[in-house]
Amino acid sequence: MDEQQLIAGCKQGNRLAQRELYEKYARKMGAVCLRYVNDKETARDLTQDGFVRVFTSIHTYTGTGSFEGWMRKIFVNGALEYLRKADVLRESTDLDNTAELVQPDASAVSKLSADELMQLIRDLPPGFRTVFNMFAIEGYSHREISEALGITESTSRSQYTRARQLLQKQIKELYK
Repeated sequence: MDEQQLIAGCKQGNRLAQRELYEKYARKMGAVCLRYVNDKETARDLTQDGFVRVFTSIHTYTGTGSFEGWMRKIFVNGALEYLRKADVLRESTDLDNTAELVQPDASAVSKLSADELMQLIRDLPPGFRTVFNMFAIEGYSHREISEALGITESTSRSQYTRARQLLQKQIKELYK
């Protein structure tokens, strides 16, 4: 079945279409969840919950825009809801004086594989990781991040800056 047939089948409650849609997107959406929570079991649970949400709200998908993008938003929102309940940003503070960013050696960055970079991102503290994912990977603005997480825009900016600093430090140490 092509994507439109899968969507139509899921809207009708067709279990075969739901299974095929799950099999088509489970790895991608699981990776999205893992980027936010950095725990395979929790990510697996969030992925399952996300698909339940997809199947129960698929009738709201209007066909405007990418279906995968529509789904990704459901999974990101589910991960953010989990993180809000876990209160991962409770220790976040505004950053008054940001230290100058240290740029890692360009050759070190070019040696880094995508998997290594994703592991470095997963190793970030939860608040840093969440804001970094939302801003750098998902494309949210700091205003949108502040609204979604219940933090100030300056806290979002500082968390992103700190995440970048930590990533740059880790890359530099990795390729000394």
